[in-house]
Amino acid sequence: MLLGARITNLWRLRRPLLGMSQTQRSWIKLHFSCLSEVKVSHSLDDECDDFLPWLQRKAGVEISSVLSIGKSAYGRTLFASDIIQAGDCILSVPYNVQLSPDYLHPDINTLLNSEISYVAKLAIVVLVEQRLGQDSDWAPYISCLPQLDEMHNTIFWSEDELEMIHQSSVYKETINQKSLIEKEFLAVRPAFERFPEVFERITYKDFMHAYALVSSRAWGSTKGESLIPFADFLNHDGTSEAVVMSDEDKQLSEVIADRDYSPGEQVLIRYGKFSNATLLLDFGFTLPDNIHDQVHIQLNIPHHDPLREMKLEVLQRHHRPIGKDIHGINSSVGSFTIKIGFLTLMIALLHREVKSASGKGKGIPQSLRAFARVLCCTSSQELRDLAVEAEQTDGRLARRSLKNINREIEAHRFLISQISQLIEDYHTSIESLGPLSSPFVSGKLALRRKMALDLLNGELRVLRSSYAWLENYCATWTTTDYHQ
Repeated sequence: MLLGARITNLWRLRRPLLGMSQTQRSWIKLHFSCLSEVKVSHSLDDECDDFLPWLQRKAGVEISSVLSIGKSAYGRTLFASDIIQAGDCILSVPYNVQLSPDYLHPDINTLLNSEISYVAKLAIVVLVEQRLGQDSDWAPYISCLPQLDEMHNTIFWSEDELEMIHQSSVYKETINQKSLIEKEFLAVRPAFERFPEVFERITYKDFMHAYALVSSRAWGSTKGESLIPFADFLNHDGTSEAVVMSDEDKQLSEVIADRDYSPGEQVLIRYGKFSNATLLLDFGFTLPDNIHDQVHIQLNIPHHDPLREMKLEVLQRHHRPIGKDIHGINSSVGSFTIKIGFLTLMIALLHREVKSASGKGKGIPQSLRAFARVLCCTSSQELRDLAVEAEQTDGRLARRSLKNINREIEAHRFLISQISQLIEDYHTSIESLGPLSSPFVSGKLALRRKMALDLLNGELRVLRSSYAWLENYCATWTTTDYHQ
């Protein structure tokens, strides 16, 4: 499931052809199949010629009549083999040909405790089928899954490569993800040892590969996580409205086209409204100018703050989660996520002023602004006033503008200073990676470097947009009698 990018269609058919007869459409399909060999940067995937016929025989029903497996610059993908209209069901995969933990052998399953995740159990199923090779009932599918060296999830990056994204929260999330997978591996290893004829020489890296295949390709249903052959060849477009849907009554998964497609055009779906951080960590790719980008930031209550304990107590009492340190003790760190909407992103990209607090746009999370208001309190009375106000409203702390306008501006100026420092840090990280095109970087490193730049630049755009929003908010207080 590599990055899906829209291929420029120089010969787009559109609606005039939709009223043609089947004979005319077949001729057009043949004609444009020939053109595609010359004009479009994709080709048929010879390695998977027999895949769809095999899957349809296994299912006993037709899976798709309008899609074919091909290769593009982004890897294996699905292309329209016929005219597709918005609203068409383009594929339908019955549950009985989806790979799920139900296929785990009972003797192995009984050795796994209840804390083992669905992802880990399905990863074991994949490992078993991989070991069976051509003797596996799922061999045509398993052989089409990405090899280890084709995957770019950050858990597979070297320490030097991870340093490229040290500024991003993805760095720590990658470390946490690897720890989680290692914990799962240690939990399932006793089962491996009981069946050496099946799991001989299975390493942590093998398990991590299978785990990543499942976590990046599986879809959830009432049965838990399942790998859906053929459907998981569809690539991602963050703006698409098409998704994999489950129909429990019909016991199948299906995809409905969200727009028209011409023969030879790559068909795309949306895996979710994912930021580049999620895409890189879980799927191994990024999107330039991702409309769902976001950035995680942390604020600390300084240890030298004389009101530190009172602030912590007030924040906890009014539902502001407080992080824990490595010893499990409450810390003074507040974690927040700033997201960027499409409108805000376009404004940032065009270097225009972000909408003021009274205009449209995402703005800054209320929880972050509330945290800043609490941080800037300089007396116990101010904190008590905020607590009383929360109790008299919806229980949430400091969600309204402070009555003291100077203190309200001070709280937001504090956020500006924090975000300004982050912007500077991101600039430094990006500059350290050098220009995108470099004769000294090639192959896998060049690809991962580009992904790192997409990630950092996307998060930098969010920070810039947030900075502009905060500046406008403070300017509003200083020039008008505006109140939220």
